[in-house]
Amino acid sequence: MRTSGRWNTGRPPNGGRRRSQTGVGEASSVEVVTVVEAQGRSRCKLCEMALQGKSQPIRQAVIRLAIFPVVRRDRAVDAPFFEIRNARVWRGETLALDDFSLSICAGESLAILGPNGAGKSTFLKLLTGEVRAESGRGSECRLFGEELWSLEELRHRIGVVMPEEVARFDPEELAGDAVLSSLRGAYGRTKWMRFSPADRVAAMDAMERMGVANLAKREFGSLSSGERRRFLIARALVHQPEVLVLDEPSTALDFAASLQLSGLLQQLLEDGRALVLVTHHPGEIPPAMNRVVLLDHGKVAADGPKKKILTNERMKELYQVGLKVRWSGGWCEVRPG
Repeated sequence: MRTSGRWNTGRPPNGGRRRSQTGVGEASSVEVVTVVEAQGRSRCKLCEMALQGKSQPIRQAVIRLAIFPVVRRDRAVDAPFFEIRNARVWRGETLALDDFSLSICAGESLAILGPNGAGKSTFLKLLTGEVRAESGRGSECRLFGEELWSLEELRHRIGVVMPEEVARFDPEELAGDAVLSSLRGAYGRTKWMRFSPADRVAAMDAMERMGVANLAKREFGSLSSGERRRFLIARALVHQPEVLVLDEPSTALDFAASLQLSGLLQQLLEDGRALVLVTHHPGEIPPAMNRVVLLDHGKVAADGPKKKILTNERMKELYQVGLKVRWSGGWCEVRPG
């Protein structure tokens, strides 16, 4: 079993503040966390505190963790961060998306819903910059206003959570390192990597938001499926992305873990996080997410408010089976009709 002093998940008796294992001095480590916990103070005041005689690593850590929570809250819907018009996308010899048009504004959350083979996976790769649309007259595809983009830049601006990522980690990898390694675009194996104090505090902060900081020293393979999924979300959040994309997030989760995940997504939305949820289960769509886009045979079949889109008729047409839709507390329930 691997052990490491990298993750101190206990709470010392000094007012509940976390002491970071950074090697930059105990007092300075505590001050970083003090600023993180000072949520009621203004951004300018936090930056002023950070610049008063602190060393460069501590200034960077304080500024990073002081600014981002302020920037991410109450983000107004603005210009589109993703916009595609009249485009076609090929996957080998297969036309996966045809005459495809969709716009997603900055700060907007929505669910992409459709059966297997509808084009959801291709849309996801298009959204994250892994594939490109066919160029042609009248077609365009832009991410953050650009037709050409760097995958390295997108990795920091778009957080992606995919269930298959679990298989990329050594089962003996420390769970905390699974999050930390995301800052280097890696899947664990942090032994020869160097991380700044800001990196370590940011990773711990992301784990705390997901409620798994106390599991940071556990082996990744020893965690339950629900716990591993929370670590994957923490990996995506550690970059403070502008949007979080989740691909079939409840895959391989048991009933209890799936319910917990749904509550977690609802909380992220209530906190102002922009989410794009790709799924084929209408019941996964949180109440706080109102826009739904239906994909079918590589095209947008419907787009609009979820209560207007998720109807008995549309569900029957989409899934080719009789279905009955009902609503309870903002959640959609679909049963055989």
